[in-house]
Order: sequence, then structure tokens, then C-alpha cells
Amino acid sequence: MIAPEYSLNRLTQMADQLRQVRKAELQAGDWVIVLTEHSTYRVRVLNNGRYEVSGGWFERKFSSPVEVGIVGCTWGGSAVKIDVVAACGLRLEFGNKVKTSCIREIIVFRNAILN
Repeated sequence: MIAPEYSLNRLTQMADQLRQVRKAELQAGDWVIVLTEHSTYRVRVLNNGRYEVSGGWFERKFSSPVEVGIVGCTWGGSAVKIDVVAACGLRLEFGNKVKTSCIREIIVFRNAILN
């Protein structure tokens, strides 16, 4: 049994208080730079709920960028906050099941500003 201080409801409440970037806040062409404990990921928002990702694991395993989905963020287990692209203190989970190390910083560049 999960200790009361770590119940799913409590974890969800804690996640809502973290610095985060919600999927609904982003538009096609926006860039999200995600700095984790071990890597830097560059995420470009595409039109179809997909993302073009480079850096970190993708650069080590593929020639990036790679088009992939983002499941959301997790504490490392199976509880995933699916409405966010990135949240400080959590791990980003991509559609190919790759999970990053803990996110330390998030920087957003809006497409409207870049053009």
C-alpha cells in the first residue's frame, strides 16, 4: 500500500504546483528547451500532436532530430501527468517509452517571437 503522503491524489496536487509547460499552451513552431540532470533536449512543436526532438538520448542513439510523441511527465514510475510537455522535478516521457533524468529547467521560445 502507498503511504498517504505519496498517494496518487497527493502526487497530482504536488505536480500542479511545479513549474511546467502544458501542451495546450504551445503552438506549432514553438521550441521548448528542456535541461535535465544529464542532458539537454530541444523540442519543436509540430501540428499533429507530435514533436521534433533532438539532443540527449536521441542524439546518442539516432541522428536527430527525430519525430516522436510526448506522453507527459512522470516521477519515474507509471503515474504520468499527460497534460504537460515538461515539469521541473519530473521526468519527461516520450512516445517511444524513453524517460529523461529529472528536469531542472525549461525554456520556451514562442514561434511568434522567432518570426
